[in-house]
Amino acid sequence: MSQSSVSDPLATATATQNFRSQVGHISRQSGIYFAGTVFTMGLGYLFKVYLARVLGPEDLGIYALGVTLIGFLGIFNTLGLPQSAVRFVASYRAAGKYRELHALLWRGGGVLLIANVLLAVVLLTFGRVVAVRFYHTPALVTYLPLFALMMLLAVVSAFYGKVLVGYQDLKIRTWIVNFIGSPLNMLAAIALISLGWGLRGYIAGQICSAVIVCVMLVMAARRFTPEAARFFAQPSSSPPREVWSFSTTVLGISFLEFLVSQVDKVALGFYRGAREVGVYSVAAALVVYVPLALSSINQIFAPTIADLHTRGEIALLKRLFQSLTKWTLGLTLPLAAVVIVFSHPLMRIFGRDFERGWPILVIGTIGQLVNCGVGSVGYILLMSGHERRLIRVQTAMAIVMVVASIALVPVLGAIGAATAAAITTVGMNLLNLLEVRKAIGIFPYNRGYVRLLVPTVLMLIAVVALNRVSSVFQRDWISVGITLVAAYGLFAVITLLFGLDPDDKLIAVAVWSRMRGTFLRPGASA
Repeated sequence: MSQSSVSDPLATATATQNFRSQVGHISRQSGIYFAGTVFTMGLGYLFKVYLARVLGPEDLGIYALGVTLIGFLGIFNTLGLPQSAVRFVASYRAAGKYRELHALLWRGGGVLLIANVLLAVVLLTFGRVVAVRFYHTPALVTYLPLFALMMLLAVVSAFYGKVLVGYQDLKIRTWIVNFIGSPLNMLAAIALISLGWGLRGYIAGQICSAVIVCVMLVMAARRFTPEAARFFAQPSSSPPREVWSFSTTVLGISFLEFLVSQVDKVALGFYRGAREVGVYSVAAALVVYVPLALSSINQIFAPTIADLHTRGEIALLKRLFQSLTKWTLGLTLPLAAVVIVFSHPLMRIFGRDFERGWPILVIGTIGQLVNCGVGSVGYILLMSGHERRLIRVQTAMAIVMVVASIALVPVLGAIGAATAAAITTVGMNLLNLLEVRKAIGIFPYNRGYVRLLVPTVLMLIAVVALNRVSSVFQRDWISVGITLVAAYGLFAVITLLFGLDPDDKLIAVAVWSRMRGTFLRPGASA
């Protein structure tokens, strides 16, 4: 027997084992994040309905405009340190560089705190001018101190939340942020609104829950930190130069992301006013849920990309990229179909004043469907050392976003803003996809995607049919809920019967094993 005949099966078995190991790790961590996000999404949807009906589009528009102000300052207030924490916490911990780790965690956190106090002063000083002269919304001025405090707490929470990601433990972060923070936020806001505080109560409720979440994240980060790098374990020093170098790059990316994500609301606030921003913000908040599967996978796939690329395991990276992108698309298609087909009743749930925002929901969902269809292309560029390619793409599309918003919003209003955002999302993802292929030589598509065609067509037929008879269910939320369950059920059954290739089956086994481990106690019968 030749040496090659022995080594080839061995190499194949080793590659399959590595793939299975990576899939198991990703499914465990992203599954936890996914569960937490679904929990928050379910409560959050009901909470948004409550807010829309109690506060109305005017107050929600004022809130959305306030968020754009702290969002603009958010370009600078993180200093790029949260993403640096994802990359360098694991690196310093593995290398035993506890002095550098100590400097990043505690001196870096202190720098963030001081910087945001200064930016809060900037917000209070110049925010008044923007609110009155640019947004033409003087009522926003009275809420600026609350937005300043929100910004301060959010940046500290974001940093230490990313520290936990750097320790590759999403479980604690998900419990604190999703299962504790979100319900606290909603309960506090409802209580204060019920006392007659209105929009002020909504913001104050967020601040109360943010204080608790911030303290819990800091303490959790300290617990995961090796003793030699904890508080007062050694004299403080500044974070290493490599941290600041990477943070500067991330800062540039953050600026471009702000342009892409906030220019539509800024233009709408300038040209149309707070009321239309309120309707737009509700629809945009629903669109955020569409790429739920992608965001869950990205949380843990990002450090995996860096690890595999560093070790030169491009074949394994390509295999994961293809399989995870296919699963992301498959998990998104039923949700996107229901959101598009049921856009009218989905917006009507928030009240008649919001129903006219249904085209925003359709346009935004189409853009996010493309986002999910290309997979983690942005993270692949960032985590493989090709961030300059990412910056070039984002710069070009940020210009497109600004030009499209200026051209479309004055004419089409909220629909123009949604169109500009969708064009930018689609363009950015397609360009990133091409850059990934040029830089690394990998592509997410193979013949296995053809297997999704039949499940998708049958699922779409079922969704449209249920929409035609939705009046039978009497309530919009009942018809939407039943259709969503039916769409996922039908799509899953047909896909499991006809749509899985060997790698998909490995992923399915890993996901099922994770579900059994979560919901069945040791020793319990299946």
